[in-house]
Amino acid sequence: MADLKIRVFRSGSDAPVTTITVPGTVLKIASSLIPSQAAHALQEKGIDLDEIIRLSENPDARGTLVEIEEHEKNERVVIALE
Repeated sequence: MADLKIRVFRSGSDAPVTTITVPGTVLKIASSLIPSQAAHALQEKGIDLDEIIRLSENPDARGTLVEIEEHEKNERVVIALE
């Protein structure tokens, strides 16, 4: 299973200010432990966490799933399976 990575970047920076890693082996259980802010941000963007869990079980599903740019907040959020 792939790990779920959620990275938050400030505008113009290549280094994330926040990184959340959920190991693939516990992703199904850990989905309830994802910080509420991150879970809420996913829901606001129409991202289905259950579908991400299903994808993580596929050995061919790797890489960036979605990249969200919040221009008003000067943030970029990258969600990936690694």
